[in-house]
Amino acid sequence: MRGEPGYEEQGVYINDKKEGQWQRFSPMGDLLAIENYRWGNKNGKCYYFNRWGAVEREESWKAVNPDNPYDTVDVFDLNDPTLVVDRVIVKLEGFTLKHGLWKYYDPEFGTIIKTEEYWLDKPKNGLDGLEPIDISSNGRASSDTSGAKNAAKPKAIQDWEKKNSGKKNIKVRDGKTGGN
Repeated sequence: MRGEPGYEEQGVYINDKKEGQWQRFSPMGDLLAIENYRWGNKNGKCYYFNRWGAVEREESWKAVNPDNPYDTVDVFDLNDPTLVVDRVIVKLEGFTLKHGLWKYYDPEFGTIIKTEEYWLDKPKNGLDGLEPIDISSNGRASSDTSGAKNAAKPKAIQDWEKKNSGKKNIKVRDGKTGGN
């Protein structure tokens, strides 16, 4: 036999889109998957089973409303992680995002062999670039590159800047193709 084995699905369509819980069965009637849908996209927990009925993998998804592809994200205080400081609006890319904990199970023993965590379709690892900024050095962040601006410029650059300092239109090759 070549290709994917056949399957049958059972669920509800609303406005020609999958909605709610859907179940996928093999041609023999064995349960292969339980998936949850919203707006025609996967949403929430989805479970996939092997041919003996044991859970093979558990996925977590977030469906994006096609009419409003934005989400509001809470910004927490660095000193008190329970305190919400601000709310930020984020544009979501795609229609179904990996969101939450994914678990992969050993098919023989049913134990978890691997877990992955996602946040809005990106792997969640550590602080994800949300480390606090060190402002102990004269009110400047440690990543501030303003000190690099004082580096000496080569003589050729100084001559060019001096020659073109008062001109309005300086012709520089910038990669434009002539269009607006």
